[in-house]
Amino acid sequence: MESLIMERKSYGAGIKIWLFAGVFMLFVQIIIGGVTRLTGSGLSITKWEIITGSIPPLNAAQWNEAFDLYKETPQYHKINKGMSLQEFKFIYFWEYFHRVWARTMGFVFIIPFFYFLYKRKIDHELMTRLGIVVLLAMLAASFGWIMVASGLVNRPWVNAYKLTLHLGIALSVYGYLLWTALHVWYPEKTVIHSRSLKNRMNWVFGLLAAQLLLGGLMSGMKAGILFPTWPDMNGTFIPDVILSGREWTLDSFKTYDATPFMPALIQFLHRGVAYVLTFMILWFLWSVLSMQSNASLKRGAVIMAGALALQVLLGILTVINCRGLVPVSLGVFHQAGAVLLFTAVLNVLYQLKTE
Repeated sequence: MESLIMERKSYGAGIKIWLFAGVFMLFVQIIIGGVTRLTGSGLSITKWEIITGSIPPLNAAQWNEAFDLYKETPQYHKINKGMSLQEFKFIYFWEYFHRVWARTMGFVFIIPFFYFLYKRKIDHELMTRLGIVVLLAMLAASFGWIMVASGLVNRPWVNAYKLTLHLGIALSVYGYLLWTALHVWYPEKTVIHSRSLKNRMNWVFGLLAAQLLLGGLMSGMKAGILFPTWPDMNGTFIPDVILSGREWTLDSFKTYDATPFMPALIQFLHRGVAYVLTFMILWFLWSVLSMQSNASLKRGAVIMAGALALQVLLGILTVINCRGLVPVSLGVFHQAGAVLLFTAVLNVLYQLKTE
């Protein structure tokens, strides 16, 4: 394995702090989204008002108006009928916090952006990268409302596929901004020439991307509730419903909440990918520690393996505690662990990229 130093344009400390502040705020936003989803708060605000929606209800009349709008939703009639105004305020808070945090991120981005632009500290390359981040963020916001709207008609929950798409786009924003921040943070980057390590990390990244999307489907379909055991799935390793040929129909995929087929299939795949991903990351760690690689890569590989171990533990604890409902605290920690593992994988992958 060979390495060399590749020099790039050096950016100031202000740019670096600004970008990593954005990464941190996006991380928090994804976690708030997890709390919003697990507490069933996402459908509490039935309108998408970009400007006026920044102000919450300020008096009893406004609270009653917001509550009356929520009472018209399927979620209220099928799940929360009879809830008190105080209980409504709790779920309203999390959805409101989720939206306000997103707006706050916009201000944290735009104000320093114009300052750095005025000071000519943003070159063409960085401008292009930031433009992609903005487009992805706008896409995430748009699909966020599409996701919410899917739960305001007929069904009491948001559509699992739309939720997963929203999560995937949000993680794309996070990942691309993190990659941009790493690009800015390391003007002198050590390029490591090892085709085998790069190929293995590409596989790790691909598997993790699939696993994150499966996790979104797990959450959207509440799949953990049907099989709250480990290492088996209610006494078997492959549920009988998956092996039944008559369940493999287009209708089973579309109406995933009508039968246990899709929740069983998604949880089985989620577990299987987790096992393969664990093997791949541990194999990568062993390879890096066995080579004369640089200290930064070794440190990154160890952190990645540590994040993996934490995530596996949180995943097991979450699924075995899904007795009737998904435990909010464990579910949120599990989602946070997924983002941390995603961060660690991108850090290692960045060190192995030549550009």
